[in-house]
Amino acid sequence: MRPTLHAPTQATADTWRIGDTVLHSRFLLGTAGHPSPQALQDAIVASGSQVLTLGLKRTLAASAGAGHLGSDNGFVQTIRDTARAQGAHLLPNTAGCRSAREAIALAHMARELLGTHWVKLEVVGDEQTLQPDPFELVDAARQLVADGFEVLPYCTDDLVSAQRLIDAGCRILMPWAAPIGSGLGLLNPWALRTLRARLPGITLIVDAGLGAPSHATAAMELGMDAVLLNSAVSQATDPVRMARAFRDAVTAGREGFRAGLMPTSDVAVATTPVGGQPFVLL
Repeated sequence: MRPTLHAPTQATADTWRIGDTVLHSRFLLGTAGHPSPQALQDAIVASGSQVLTLGLKRTLAASAGAGHLGSDNGFVQTIRDTARAQGAHLLPNTAGCRSAREAIALAHMARELLGTHWVKLEVVGDEQTLQPDPFELVDAARQLVADGFEVLPYCTDDLVSAQRLIDAGCRILMPWAAPIGSGLGLLNPWALRTLRARLPGITLIVDAGLGAPSHATAAMELGMDAVLLNSAVSQATDPVRMARAFRDAVTAGREGFRAGLMPTSDVAVATTPVGGQPFVLL
């Protein structure tokens, strides 16, 4: 007699949270740089993502020019419409900000415009690598947490900086894998592994630098809670197919982590037991 199969319930499914919101997809998708609004919409659907990032400066610029349907306004409307149809959530980001003051002001504008208290906090400290400024980032995070925001700071993989952000009230961190848009993958898996081991109660989302589905799988196998990427999909020859590939890669990596990876070894380990007695095949 075949066993009865039951679909996983919300209580037993492999879910995670941003604040009080329960999520099933662990693939967060950025929305910038797609070749057309239709390509963006199709990629969002293919990704299965429940969280879409949206650049605040671009959103505000589009809103200011809402009297005419420019290309930016078309993209913003596509994102909003697709998110609504998919039941996805918008995660506005403060990309392009160079100071805590600027990021705080932009986050407040976004809360009014988009009706969400979520914010992906970005404060750039270096123009070549676009590396986050750890000092301005902590200052901005502390103020925005006090103002009632769920702050998701984009940070480096440095443990001490991560601890300072947690002290500021952040419950979710978004460490980079490599510089934004580089596609280099996990440059320092040891650092990400260390964050996971030392911060077991903090949600970790690898953000920036992923270029191939295998990079997402590797991040999830380290025990990361989710991955966020943009350019790897938007700059692909076929963004829709790539979004689908990353969706599956994230799932595979998560399942590998949950299954428990075999221990590694610097020497060969025989997989077939040997009894020590010769035998003859007839």
